Amino acid sequence: MQPMTSTEIQLAARPTGWPTHDNFHVATVELGDLKPGEVRVANAYVSVDPYMRGRMNDVRSYVAPYAIGERITGGAIGRVIASAADTLPVGTVVLHQHGWSDVIQADAATFRAVPELEGVPLSLYLHILGMTGLTAYVGLTRIAQMREGDTVFISGAAGAVGTAAGQIARLLGAKRVIGSAGSPEKVRLLTEKYGYDTALNYRDAPIRKQLAEAVPEGIDVYFDNVGGDHLEAALDMMNDGGRLALCGAITAYNSTERVPGPDNMANIITRALSIRGFTLSAHLDLSAEFNARMTEWFAAGKIAYDETVVDGIEHTVDAFIDMMRGANTGKMLVRTGE
Repeated sequence: MQPMTSTEIQLAARPTGWPTHDNFHVATVELGDLKPGEVRVANAYVSVDPYMRGRMNDVRSYVAPYAIGERITGGAIGRVIASAADTLPVGTVVLHQHGWSDVIQADAATFRAVPELEGVPLSLYLHILGMTGLTAYVGLTRIAQMREGDTVFISGAAGAVGTAAGQIARLLGAKRVIGSAGSPEKVRLLTEKYGYDTALNYRDAPIRKQLAEAVPEGIDVYFDNVGGDHLEAALDMMNDGGRLALCGAITAYNSTERVPGPDNMANIITRALSIRGFTLSAHLDLSAEFNARMTEWFAAGKIAYDETVVDGIEHTVDAFIDMMRGANTGKMLVRTGE
């Protein structure tokens, strides 16, 4: 087999506040001959996600932090280009969590084959048809126990999870869906493309004030991708027995100071609210249910999506930093091939 190299992005230093290019290293890695049971995969797309920022800190979390000098791991999709495993022949499209590289070589058991469907870009397996869509589904159904007729508020609604959550809430029978975003263009997109009844630009005025004016009747479900002032605003407007699913807290990811908590926590008691944080790994048993429903919705033309695609593995850090600053609409991806 011909010698081959891969280009990968490693963590060079732990960020303090906003990450910079100095926190990362672009490395060239020599790939040896395949061992029995291994495959070599040329990635088509790699994912950049908000949760990755938390893994760059050396703190206790639901998953181990990234190690200095090691590749940033996370979602990616590609095609097998060499194989020493009968289970994954050359040409197979696979999903994996090996992350930020253009070519990856590893045991076949660490990859999952997915069907190559006509008219369906491979990139969709990294968002609306994959973990992003599943995250939205889990948060609404299992965590927030959304019911038909609920009024739902989703923060960070123009991101990958938010655009999925708004559509799923509508398909599950929400009475009204409200979202927040950070630009006039994103606000228009939420109402014109993603079926949100109301979209709020949190840069126009305090979100606490805007939400109170938008839904004086209150909300039943809050899907939180932001935390901070958005969580505070939601607590103000929760109806009795309301449910809050805490998926992310992006306002705190790059802060070098303590982020103040909501000043209205007593509402949790007086309104008998349920608040539950979650990470997807504990709820993968819902994958089959989600896949069946999302496949049906997608085939029926009921699902819209957006991608912000950056070309070249060497620009992965650019894509990550841009995503953290809200430059993406929908899913942020890096195209490394195909």
